[in-house]
Amino acid sequence: MATKMEKFATMVLICCLLLFFSLPVMSREVEDESEFNYDEESENGPSHWGELHPEWSLCNNGSMQSPIDLLNERVEIVSHLGRLQMKYQPSNATIKNRGHDIKLDWAAGAGFLQINETKYVLNQCHWHSPSEHTIDGQRFDLELHMVHESPSGQTTVIGILYKIGGPDSFLSSLTSHLKAISDKTEAERVVGVVDPRQIKIFYKQYYRYMGSLTIPPCTENISWTIVREIQSVSKEQVELLRVAAHDESDTNARPLQLINNRLLQLYRRQYY
Repeated sequence: MATKMEKFATMVLICCLLLFFSLPVMSREVEDESEFNYDEESENGPSHWGELHPEWSLCNNGSMQSPIDLLNERVEIVSHLGRLQMKYQPSNATIKNRGHDIKLDWAAGAGFLQINETKYVLNQCHWHSPSEHTIDGQRFDLELHMVHESPSGQTTVIGILYKIGGPDSFLSSLTSHLKAISDKTEAERVVGVVDPRQIKIFYKQYYRYMGSLTIPPCTENISWTIVREIQSVSKEQVELLRVAAHDESDTNARPLQLINNRLLQLYRRQYY
């Protein structure tokens, strides 16, 4: 016969296990990208990502995958989403080579984005070239992803599109660090204090839809905000990002995914 103490200990263990398995799954991107690539002809290319690991199956089988073509003919124009509520702040950051992209990481967060009543902490940003999302079939030269996470583990991403033109001031502030990791094998470098408010975000119009991470494990139920205003970036800055990544690919953009009748909204402020 189990004693009262043993029964109590068993109950505590069961409760702890139930609590553990009820916690939200963190939708983290894969940090080590050596296991996959962007070569469509490769066995590790985008069309095979879902076959490489069981936990990556959504990459092939998901119904809410990103990126997508933001078709204006399918857009529902709305005004109730409101302007983006951002309260970012300077914070210590590191710059990291993840194999196929460059990530700027704010370890302690750099402020937050608020959507409805939820605050999403800005944790990191990274770049894809050419752009992953397109607008009416048009692909751009670069796309920046600002990745945020809520206390419950939900992820939301702001995407900013760029075309070749004048240099981007935020990337200009990181030039020396990008050059430092482009000719060395260091995977990570301390940058110091970086202010995300230096990133130009025009929020008069933006797209909103539910999608996924664009790299494995391709986790779904990610809220995407794509700023409609196109920014400029110099050709040299795009090339430096690709050189610093230490890969042999000309791209780190995932191919477009099926929209599958998802709701696609465009916030546009109404004037009276």
